[in-house]
Amino acid sequence: AQGAAGSSQPPSPKKSDPSLSATVAMALAPAFTVVSSPVSVNTPTLRGAVQQPAEGVQGPAGAGVTLAAAGLVAAAAVTRRARRAKGTAKGPVMVGASVAAEESYYRDHLVACRAQLNGVDAPTPEETDKHMEGIQAFAKQALAGASAAMLFTSSMEAAVAYPIFAQQNYANPREYTGKIVCANCHLASKSIEVRLPQAVLPDTIFKMEVEVPAKYAKRRQPLADGSKGPMNIGAIAVMPEGWKLAPKDRLPKPLKKEMKGLAWAPYSKEYPNIVVAGPVPGETYEKMVLPVLSPDPNTNDKVIFGKGIFYFGGNRGRGQVYPEGNQSNNNQFNAAATGTISAIDGLKVSITTPSGEVKTQECLAGADIVVQVGDEVTKDEPITTNPNVGGFGQEEKECILQDMNRVYAFCAFAFSCFIAQLSFVLKKKQFEKVQLAEGF
Repeated sequence: AQGAAGSSQPPSPKKSDPSLSATVAMALAPAFTVVSSPVSVNTPTLRGAVQQPAEGVQGPAGAGVTLAAAGLVAAAAVTRRARRAKGTAKGPVMVGASVAAEESYYRDHLVACRAQLNGVDAPTPEETDKHMEGIQAFAKQALAGASAAMLFTSSMEAAVAYPIFAQQNYANPREYTGKIVCANCHLASKSIEVRLPQAVLPDTIFKMEVEVPAKYAKRRQPLADGSKGPMNIGAIAVMPEGWKLAPKDRLPKPLKKEMKGLAWAPYSKEYPNIVVAGPVPGETYEKMVLPVLSPDPNTNDKVIFGKGIFYFGGNRGRGQVYPEGNQSNNNQFNAAATGTISAIDGLKVSITTPSGEVKTQECLAGADIVVQVGDEVTKDEPITTNPNVGGFGQEEKECILQDMNRVYAFCAFAFSCFIAQLSFVLKKKQFEKVQLAEGF
């Protein structure tokens, strides 16, 4: 492996006293139970590492710092040496063998240091390797979490509605009062229109239409930075248990075309019968098509034939309250007290009360201040315009899960009634003819 990598056997470590060996072993161990005396000698260092005089390890805290430093330096040295060997090697090179050789070199150092310990309870090289693998896995998880958080926070400014806020704070989006939790942040009320079939058969794909009407081409709302932008919309559908989003592989082509690429997603793993969509541009998806797969009571004991109630919610525009409870800039701001407007500094309005106290009302970017210095205002009187042009609406619909056996039974009953009535009519006609023939 060393010949393939183009590197020679590194020099063996110098022989050191037992206290030095104990210090090195403690620096590479996952846990420390032995504390050595301070020592300052020249020890073999890794290439690329900063050489500093060794200091005694005092307690678990110092040992942990030494372990972290040794692990980072060793990983950096192995990486640099592997890259250097790969770049300078000529002809076919076995990169895996080079890396293995470098790792075995530092492992030999560890084994040699441990062999020099006399009666010191030091961990085995296998235990140290396992501990280093755990540190690497934790570092990867931390890096992935930081990347996801950065991506989420960087995209929040561009979006104007987030169903994920409700998903994170509420296990069930429909409260016992019937209100959908989206109304907790979207305080304005706007109506929506929902259309769905009167009855469907089991294991059938059908569509529901959720229309969120508004003049999206003309109306603009304030974004997070105060500038004006188009409105986005979102929708939620709470269906009875057993009803769920239709699978993509069973969607017919005409239905896919009507959806215009709109993506619906289950609210959570516990509630696949609740689906959400958005935020999406309102100009494109004013009419949102939802493909639904009806359940089959023959295969699902929890579902029965009969009428089911569906609850829908649709929102256009940004909300007035964030999940943390603070106001957004999509609000109309009111006077904090009764008095006279004494100063207007940008978005801060100062009001002087009759007692001489000055109260400041800070208005967020997005609304226009409509008062001037010297105006008399009363408490809770609007001092800005209302920039909100959106709102949230709810709708409730019914749909029947129909059983074909019931349909056949109804047809048979209706046909029997028809035959009975026809027989009565014919018998009456016959009786009338007999009466006429007999002279009655």
